Amino acid sequence: MEITKKVRFISRKVKTPFVLMDLDIVESNYRRLKDAIPGVKIFYAVKSNSHERVVNKLHDLGSSFDVASKGEIEKLLGLGIEPSMMSFGNTIKKEEDIKFAYENGIDLFAVDAEMEIEKISRNAPHSKVYFRLAMGETDSDWPLSKKFGTNIEHVKDLIIYAFKLGLRPIGVSFHVGSQCYDKYSWQVALMKVADIFWFARLQGIKMNVINLGGGMPIKYVRDIPTVEEIGEVINESIEEYFNFMDRPTLYVEPGRSMVGDAGILVSKVILRSKKDMTNWIYLDAGVFHGLMETIEDLRYKVVVEGKEEHQKKIFTLAGPTCDSVDVIYDEVELPEDISLNDTVYFLNAGAYTVDYGTNFNGIEKPKEIFMEDFSLEEQKEELFAAE
Repeated sequence: MEITKKVRFISRKVKTPFVLMDLDIVESNYRRLKDAIPGVKIFYAVKSNSHERVVNKLHDLGSSFDVASKGEIEKLLGLGIEPSMMSFGNTIKKEEDIKFAYENGIDLFAVDAEMEIEKISRNAPHSKVYFRLAMGETDSDWPLSKKFGTNIEHVKDLIIYAFKLGLRPIGVSFHVGSQCYDKYSWQVALMKVADIFWFARLQGIKMNVINLGGGMPIKYVRDIPTVEEIGEVINESIEEYFNFMDRPTLYVEPGRSMVGDAGILVSKVILRSKKDMTNWIYLDAGVFHGLMETIEDLRYKVVVEGKEEHQKKIFTLAGPTCDSVDVIYDEVELPEDISLNDTVYFLNAGAYTVDYGTNFNGIEKPKEIFMEDFSLEEQKEELFAAE
C-alpha cells in the first residue's frame, strides 16, 4: 500500500499505533495468484492476519484456509466457514486438537513424523494426510526446514506407514522459506516431489496433491520475483516432471503474499534522545507491539510524514517498553530533524504485525482498521473545514 492523501488523512484521525488495511489489495493479490497458477486451490494462512474482515473477504472470493490450531478452527467455524475448506497444516498438533478438528468435520492434516501419524490415526481415522518435505537452504529471509518437514527418504517411509495405519496419503507439501527471492526454489522442490510420487505409485499408492506452501515474497527493500514469474516456473515444472500422471491437484498456502502489501503500520515518535554518540528515536510501536519480525532483521521501508526528502542520518529505532529487547533497528536512516509526534509509517506491514502483537507492559497492541471505513466524503469535509 502506498502513502496516499487518504492514508495521511486517516493517520490524523486515528490514535496510533494502528495497522491500516486495504481489502481491495487483498482481493487483487488473490486474483493474481489464481491467474498465475491455473486451477490452484488457495488455502490462506490464517496466522499471517486473522482479522475477521480479512478472512471474510477471502472466504467471499472462494478461498480455503490453512489453520494451525484449535483456536483458529473455532474462529473460522464461528464465521460460518465450512470445515471442508480447512486444512490443519501445522505438523505439531495436540492430540485433543486433532480430535476436535475431526469431530468438527476436518479430515485433511499435515504430517512429518511417525508419532503425528499415530495421533491422527487414533483421533481422526481414515483422514487424508499430506507429508511435509524439508527444503535445503534457499534464498529466503526465514528458511523453515529446521523445525518443519523431513528428508525425502523419510517422507517415503511415512507414506507407507500412514497407509498401513489406515490413513489416506494424498500428497506432499513443502515450504521454500518465508519471503523467498529465488523463483527456481519451487522448481527444485517439485523435482523432489515428483520422485516421491513415482515411488508411491510403485507401492500402489496414487497421490495427486502438491501443496506448494507459502514463501511468495512481497516488496520490502530487495527486488522480488513477481507471482506471475513464480507461477510460470511452477507451471513449467509440473509439465516437465509429472508427465507420468494426470496433472496434479495444486494447493498453495499464501500468507504474507496475500496481505502483506495491503497494510501500513502507523506510529508516532514519543521520544528523541542521544546517549554517548548514538541518536535514539522511540516510537509508540515496537518489537512487542507489531514489529516482532524486525528481530530477524526484516527491513521495512520506513517513512516519516512530511520529511521524506529531508537530509538523513543514522538513528537507533526502538519501541516504548521497559525491555532492552525492544529495539526495532540498531541502525536505520531517518530524517535528521525527526522529532516528537512525527508520524512514522512502516510500509507493507499487513502480515505478522497485529497477530504477533502483545499487550506487554500494559501497552495495547496496534489496532487494525480498514480503508473502506473512511469515505471520500469525510476527507473532503475535513479539507473544506480547514479552508
